[in-house]
Amino acid sequence: MASWKNATGSVRPDLTRSGVLRPEETARVADLRRDAPVSPALQPFVERYWSVRWDRTGQPPFRSEVLSHPSVNVSVESGTQPRFGVPLPAVLVHGVVTRRFGVDLVGSGRVSAVKFRPGGFAAFTGARPPRNSVVPLGPELGVSPDVLLTAVLAQEDDDDRAAVLDAMLAPSAPEPPASYLDLLGLLERMLADRSLVRVDQVAALGAMSVRSLQRLFAAYVGLTPKAVLARYRLQDAAAAIDAGEGDLAGLAATLGWFDQAHFSRDFRSVVGVTPSAYLRARRAR
Repeated sequence: MASWKNATGSVRPDLTRSGVLRPEETARVADLRRDAPVSPALQPFVERYWSVRWDRTGQPPFRSEVLSHPSVNVSVESGTQPRFGVPLPAVLVHGVVTRRFGVDLVGSGRVSAVKFRPGGFAAFTGARPPRNSVVPLGPELGVSPDVLLTAVLAQEDDDDRAAVLDAMLAPSAPEPPASYLDLLGLLERMLADRSLVRVDQVAALGAMSVRSLQRLFAAYVGLTPKAVLARYRLQDAAAAIDAGEGDLAGLAATLGWFDQAHFSRDFRSVVGVTPSAYLRARRAR
């Protein structure tokens, strides 16, 4: 398989989708940043640092929805209201999400977070990634959650907060396992190559059996390769519609669906509405 640098360094910026649904609406109510650098020791595991802040004081809640990447996020959160049932401030672990992820922005709040690469949390910690849960951070990252919380909240600037996260996590970075580096190479191809629509195609790229591929994904990602492929193609679809694509039949064919009916069913099962309804809402906006 490809080396770490070859496996991850060639992803084009236009293919690194955020997964945010209706991004123009979210941008009007929340300040989202995703541009802080990651130190070399952490780059095999961490995709980026990101931050968001909002102030809805005296305004109704805003529903933010994301078609999440198959990744774990660790967030330092503060605000006027509890988040996910947890009093703030707190350090939270956002597990891999199998459907769209929605959260109401209420009051005022701020988040500074680490987004691990798919499989990166397991490779970094040795722990299987949690699914469909948001829980307080334990000892997984090798740094005390209380120490991490205090150090990050002591900084006002977003870049300084990201630098603190980076500096506190870097000493715990292990040598990335060879099997995990192989996984990263396959994930990059799955993300970037829209012609990949079947698990056997991915297994062939990795020169392994479908069963071996499934075990690799189970060990690191916590989702099946079929689920990850579907997520990437649905992200492509949502991003294309948000960008103004109106030919849904053509989009379905391009992204590997047999027909528009199957595309509509899969889109609705994850996003919550059909592609045509999503398109109508986009045009209305």
